[in-house]
Formats: sequence, structure tokens, C-alpha cells
Amino acid sequence: MKKSMLLLLLVFAFITGLEAQEFKVITSVESIVPNGMGRSRIINAQESKDYMEFTSVQTEEDNTRNKSDRGEIRVKNFEETKLLNFYNLGGIRFQNIAANDALITSMINTMISEGWELAFVTSAVESEGGKGDGQGIFITRYIFKR
Repeated sequence: MKKSMLLLLLVFAFITGLEAQEFKVITSVESIVPNGMGRSRIINAQESKDYMEFTSVQTEEDNTRNKSDRGEIRVKNFEETKLLNFYNLGGIRFQNIAANDALITSMINTMISEGWELAFVTSAVESEGGKGDGQGIFITRYIFKR
């Protein structure tokens, strides 16, 4: 009897572990453009896309391309949460960074309360590229799963 219960428990654990997982990516873009001229946002897509609709297979024998219009890739339904820029006319604004942290924390806490788990965080910077560039962003992708 004990072996039967143990076997049943193991089978249940195995089946539960095979359930498909769902992932969601939310991106924050924070401007590092001098003088506060940039725009900073949290972006959350409200629709999904099937990447295979926009994928082509290219081989030496056949160079088939997906004929879909690039405009079809665009997501028109998304949430946009305003963030503050890192810089203003006075230079770097630590208050703005703290305010952004509070908003991002709120977003993460909301996602967790909705059953999502923060699985990965990845970030990158595209900063000023030399004299006269004046452009730059700090981008972070929050990858959730459930």
C-alpha cells in the first residue's frame, strides 16, 4: 500500500512538473539623454504574437522569405507607464532614480500578486557614442513566468 501511494505521488509530481509554462516580458526604458530631453517608460504588451508568422527559413538551395508586412509585427495594444528621466538641466537626479525604483517595484509586486514569478532580469546601456551624440538609454527586461 505504501509503495502504491508513493508511486501515485511520484506520478502526480511528474505530471505537475510537465505543465507548460507561460512567460511574459516587461521592459523599462530609462533615458540617459542629457538635459532631461529623453523619454522614460515601462512597456507592457497587451497582446501576443506568434514569432513563426514572421520567421523565414533560408538555405543554400532555397532562399524563401516570409512575405508578411513588417507593420504586422507591431503591437498596438500595450501599457505605457511614465518614468522620470535620469538627467535634468542640473545633471543626474537621484530622486528620479528612486521614484523609478518605486514604480518598477510596484510593477513587480503586482505581477507577483497575479501569480507571476520574476525569473530573469537583463539590462543594457546604449550611451553617448562620442562628441555630439547626446543620445542614450538604459533598458531593462523583466522576464516573468508562471
